[in-house]
Formats: sequence, C-alpha cells, structure tokens
Amino acid sequence: MADKEELYDEAVDLYAEEKYDEAIEVYKKALEADPKFIDALHGMVMCYQAKGDLDTAIELTRKHIEQEPEDILAWTNLSMFYQKKGMVPEAEKAGAEARRLDWKRQLKEGKP
Repeated sequence: MADKEELYDEAVDLYAEEKYDEAIEVYKKALEADPKFIDALHGMVMCYQAKGDLDTAIELTRKHIEQEPEDILAWTNLSMFYQKKGMVPEAEKAGAEARRLDWKRQLKEGKP
C-alpha cells in the first residue's frame, strides 16, 4: 500500500486533472493512513469546493477547526467558501479570525 505522501501526491495530480471525485477518494485514503494529515484534508475540501459542493467543504472545514482552532488556512478557506455562497458576514468573521491568528503567529515569531 502507498504511504500517505504518495497518496497525497496522487490526489494532487488528480485535482490538477480536474478529476475531483477520484482525488477525494485518494485524499480519504491518505487520511485513513494518518488522520492528522492536514494537507490531505485541505486538499480534499478544495476538491469539494471545485466541484461546487460548498456545503460539504464548509462542513469539513468547520469540523477541522473544532479540532484545530488555530489553523490559519482553514479559517481562510472557510472565509472563501462563505464568500462564494454569498454569506458575507460569516465570510468577514472567518477572514478576521484568520488575520488575528496570523498576527498572533507573527508576534510569536518576533516579526513586526
């Protein structure tokens, strides 16, 4: 069986070929190999977004944020998904949280 990195690379290639359903299945296999493989989760939600299934992309992203509330990319993606659905207040709130977390990260790293 392929390892999670090989599965991830395969899924990325499928995404690039716009084979979103196939990519989702491979991302799921990568997540079965390592449930904490966040890159695979982000890739999978981007497939749902590309398919136009924003509800699933939002649901998976929100579940991830419950487990990892400081994932800046997840908050950024959530903002984008909400924006695409026309949910402007929710998009602005999620975007603000992404910015707040990024500022917090920068302060931790000692960047101005």
